[in-house]
Amino acid sequence: MGSIISTEGLCRDFKIGDGSVVSALKNINIEIEQGKLTILRGRSGSGKTTLINILGALDKPTKGRVLFDGKDITRLSERKRDELRRYDMSFVFQSVALMSSMNAYENVEFGLRLSKFPYDKRDKRVREVMRNVGLDKRMFHRPSEMSGGEQQRVAIARAIAHDPKVVFADEPTAELDTATALHVVKLFKELVAEYGMTIIMTTHDPSMMDIADRVYTLEDGEIVE
Repeated sequence: MGSIISTEGLCRDFKIGDGSVVSALKNINIEIEQGKLTILRGRSGSGKTTLINILGALDKPTKGRVLFDGKDITRLSERKRDELRRYDMSFVFQSVALMSSMNAYENVEFGLRLSKFPYDKRDKRVREVMRNVGLDKRMFHRPSEMSGGEQQRVAIARAIAHDPKVVFADEPTAELDTATALHVVKLFKELVAEYGMTIIMTTHDPSMMDIADRVYTLEDGEIVE
């Protein structure tokens, strides 16, 4: 299907307190295939979160560029980057970031409102994605009434509901036990296989590697084989 994201000579430097510069990313050249599960792997401080933030238009590189669906997104205005994240991308975070005052259905529907999903199609779409993640019987429970794995599945349902081109997941299993974490990653794999979704995920957990279609390993800001 070809690549949906590619990078060319990507570098990201940060200034620290004493005025010196730390290179978080160094000359990153990768291709993210459409309709695949790609894992960015590495220890804490390896640069994987910095990389996923740049791929997801949450940050800009110091040098180099990111092509998203053939367009250079590193030179877009902040308004255009906001629109790109709202309509063509979605994010799943380690902390799940659900609204505690809303039940699962309302959390997913709220995401659809933000992306301006057609009003008359929202109810059907919420119920559809809740079935996809296996929570159709739990959709009217609040996060406090759910397990950590169920909360993460709600976050995934919210992320995929508006049918984004790419889903970014930054350490989505870090706070889950091993069995639950594997269940969440297998869910990602099922979404890729059944619906052709493109998912980019960061992790340091070696048990996740066999499930990915492609793995990039980072060490000290560089891609290593």
